[in-house]
Amino acid sequence: MTWDFSTDPGFQEQLDWMRELVREELWPLESIWPELPLRGRCGLNGLERAMAPLREQVKARGLWATHLPPELGGQGMGQVRLGLMHEILGTCPIAPLAFGNAAPDSGNSEILALAGTREQKERWLHPLLAGDLRSAFSMTEPDTPGSDPTRLRTRAVRDPAHPGEWVIDGHKWFSSNGSIADFLIVMAVTSPDARPQQRASMFIVPADTPGVEIVRDVPTMEHPWEQFGAYGGHAEIVYENVRVPADALLGAEGEGFVIAQQRLGPGRIHHCMRWLGVARRAFDMMCERATYREAHGSLLADKQTVQNWIADSAAEMQAARLMTLHAAWVMDTEGARAARTDIALIKFYGAKVLHDVVDRALQVHGSLGYSTDLPLEQMYRFARAARIYDGPDEVHRQTVARQLLRGYSPPPDGVPSEHLPTRREQARERFAHLLDAVTAND
Repeated sequence: MTWDFSTDPGFQEQLDWMRELVREELWPLESIWPELPLRGRCGLNGLERAMAPLREQVKARGLWATHLPPELGGQGMGQVRLGLMHEILGTCPIAPLAFGNAAPDSGNSEILALAGTREQKERWLHPLLAGDLRSAFSMTEPDTPGSDPTRLRTRAVRDPAHPGEWVIDGHKWFSSNGSIADFLIVMAVTSPDARPQQRASMFIVPADTPGVEIVRDVPTMEHPWEQFGAYGGHAEIVYENVRVPADALLGAEGEGFVIAQQRLGPGRIHHCMRWLGVARRAFDMMCERATYREAHGSLLADKQTVQNWIADSAAEMQAARLMTLHAAWVMDTEGARAARTDIALIKFYGAKVLHDVVDRALQVHGSLGYSTDLPLEQMYRFARAARIYDGPDEVHRQTVARQLLRGYSPPPDGVPSEHLPTRREQARERFAHLLDAVTAND
């Protein structure tokens, strides 16, 4: 086993270029992007036009859709390099759009690359990668726990009268970008009597298929205002007697959960690195504030509490960063299964670090931080969602605990292995000759 914390000069140059592009071009655009909603199914608009020249620069640098293998237009960089990239992209909510790896399109492209047929890739994947289509992943339901997807109620059944068709009925919500999607990847139960992990399948459903009703974009703590058809919305969707052909099935029947898990592993690493980007931006604001704001006769930088917040935040961000890059390294070298515990660790720990750093930065700014004059209040709302998305923290903690406990077993005689009286008695028996020699010398 070798450890190397260096980044090769060529890739470091790419990271430096990315950082400058995000700060100089995308941070300014971020301040007005709600006024330039993303293209939906109604045509091109302002944000797309603003993104177009930036995307060309990204493509010229070979940094477009880097999460995919080279044969699909990506770079095959591996999770460590992708993590370093996402740390930069995370500082700006619209940056992934300029680099061809915005969620949920990035995860859906991985699904299509993994499980799609040649025809499915030609029809859906390649236009998705080119930015000509938008997609959504439709799994979460309002009436079943998102933490237990084995309880999904949405059904897909074969029509006996038309054996070449599937009929989908169900109720979904939090289908991110569903209101602007050209197609949806829908998780539905196809074999209700099978083992829990083999009951569901995935289907590609064009958004204009009869029976697909995009009810609304659900207002959330992150986006508390009513909106519809905007980037970042979480759609509520009703599927009623939705008919799709047999070739809409993505992968084999019953493989929905397996495919979803292969999508989630890398996605969680990218999430955690983006959270570090958000946390770093909040941290920089906190430190800047401490250098000029005076209270009770001195700068905030001279207050021990603020100093503690800065030091604690720096340590926690460093810990989360190293944990996340280690998980990425394990995935690159040993595969996703070997990294399962590491990924679960960073998911709940990274979410906590994000929340705590943003919370401290907001507190240091007082009413200014609470206002919309700074992005901290938006970051705070975003941070709260991190403890829910991609599985609630409690589930990831449970996963970690179960994995770790497998390496332990109860002591055979019921006495703790570190019980000192027992150890002392055993040591006296083992080293009796030494004790006798010492006694004799006395």
